[in-house]
Amino acid sequence: MTDDVLFLSGDRVTDLLDADTAIASQRAAFTALGDGEADLPGKIMHPSRFDDSVVFAYVSRLSADTGAVAKFGSVNPANARAGLPTIHAVISALDRSTGQLVAVMDGTAVTTLRTAAGSAVAVDALAVPDAAHLGVLGSGAQALAHVRAIARVRDLTSVRLWSPNPRRRAQAAETLTAQLSFPVEAVATAEAAVTGASVVAACTLSTTPVVHGAWLAPGCTVVSVGSFEPTRSEVDPEVLRRSAAVVVDDPETAAEHAGPIVDALRDGLLTPDDLIPLGAVLTGRRSARTRPDDIVHYNSVGLGIQDAAAAWAVIDAAKKERP
Repeated sequence: MTDDVLFLSGDRVTDLLDADTAIASQRAAFTALGDGEADLPGKIMHPSRFDDSVVFAYVSRLSADTGAVAKFGSVNPANARAGLPTIHAVISALDRSTGQLVAVMDGTAVTTLRTAAGSAVAVDALAVPDAAHLGVLGSGAQALAHVRAIARVRDLTSVRLWSPNPRRRAQAAETLTAQLSFPVEAVATAEAAVTGASVVAACTLSTTPVVHGAWLAPGCTVVSVGSFEPTRSEVDPEVLRRSAAVVVDDPETAAEHAGPIVDALRDGLLTPDDLIPLGAVLTGRRSARTRPDDIVHYNSVGLGIQDAAAAWAVIDAAKKERP
């Protein structure tokens, strides 16, 4: 390694990757996927035999102009009880021509920012233009990041937030209200958060549904980022039954990893052709919402290409700051 290698902490990543830059990076990632221009090998998600943690590894390359990016990390659900992030990771980026190491950065910050930014891209593409009421399930880093990111693509006027821990949901609502120009209310039940919402963001690690299709208002867009392995299902089957379109980050990956999608394919509720790639929506190859009253569901399990796009956005911003 040389002195030219960038070593970027989580705080540094957060400073360099503002919300709009993160959203632009994710739009580029999914557009590249939609155009068939990205390298995206299969991801590794391996549940531990020793506890409830999951180790993961992603490798990808966004374009000929950027080098390969690898992320290695772990999901540790028990961290939430200690007030710690549930995901920790490290990202390495290689030179596009030589393969030499260009940067090593905190993957936890990248994952938080790119996941929320990816959801914002999905909301922008799928939600009705006047969506103003957001329901949030979760009170951790992802939940807060999702509120901030979705506020960049829709003019929100209210947010209702629920998580099982009353103290944590109250604290999350207080934090967001102080940062944003609209009220964020902590509510006592998941149903209260979802009912009447024009956008719902599920940001939990729940193994049982926290969003029920019976609660959804006409025209609602439901985003789920916690159903990233077969044993995790943030939405119940009725969400899928009521959805006019089921959009995923990548159909092949979702069919293997996304709990509600795995179950729906197994039970015949969906067929593989029913899974609409977000990239295909962005590039105009597929349509999702066709009427204002359509309910649309987006399930994201997370892709390496998202990390690649975000990592190179961070690297470019860091290089611009050099004298």
